[in-house]
Amino acid sequence: MEAAQVESDVGRAVGLLGGEKAIHARVRNAMDAHEVLLKGLPADALLHLVSAVTFLERGDALKKAIGLSLRTLQRHKAKSAPQLLSVEQSNRAWRFAEIFAHAIDVMGSEEAAEIWMNKPAIGLSNRKPVDLLATSAGVEAVEEYLTRLEYGVYA
Repeated sequence: MEAAQVESDVGRAVGLLGGEKAIHARVRNAMDAHEVLLKGLPADALLHLVSAVTFLERGDALKKAIGLSLRTLQRHKAKSAPQLLSVEQSNRAWRFAEIFAHAIDVMGSEEAAEIWMNKPAIGLSNRKPVDLLATSAGVEAVEEYLTRLEYGVYA
């Protein structure tokens, strides 16, 4: 993957997570992102993502995508000191932001990407993309399917 594409992917993920203000760090490339994720994303970044991607507030979508319930996230927000997500939760939030940004590009809008994430897809054995995000193999399947859709390869 070209360096410009990596920086673009990083920038889109940062934007969905509330930018440098919510992340509390400058993230210009994959190595910057790695360092931030090792320390743990601030809960505020995930709160921004949830407010930007409205379906994450419904049902157990946040639990499937990030491994954290909405109620637990709200408890993080209620604490007086800023809270950090675990490395695992941070990594999953980052991956979701990357996948969702890619889905926006492929589907043409945030609304279309939200619909796609919650609709069974033939290329994913009639599973909803959001339901596959709990494992790295599922994430890989969703990314691969998005890339196939992007290039018009449906089989």
